[in-house]
Amino acid sequence: MWITSAFAAGGPTDGSGIVQFLPMIVIFAAFYFILIRPQQKKAKEHRAMLDALQKGDEVVTSGGVVGKLVKVSDQFVTVEIAANTEVVLQRSAISGKLEKGTIKSL
Repeated sequence: MWITSAFAAGGPTDGSGIVQFLPMIVIFAAFYFILIRPQQKKAKEHRAMLDALQKGDEVVTSGGVVGKLVKVSDQFVTVEIAANTEVVLQRSAISGKLEKGTIKSL
């Protein structure tokens, strides 16, 4: 009698498989909307900014160096950081595009 009662109380039911995985599904959905999706959107915007770079744009590099683009190619850019001082960087090292005239105001 004791064994039958304990078995009946703790036995699995037909719909419990999905109910057990429901918290994991909810957590994955939350991670997707809170972490993964915004990161993908930010990466897409950065890629579009890099594709739109042109000669004469003022940029800031990932190292914090501010300069003006002198030459733009597929993989590399040449940035003028001071008078007669040019640095060749990978295109992916550009972290942001600045508004025109930002360098003069610094």
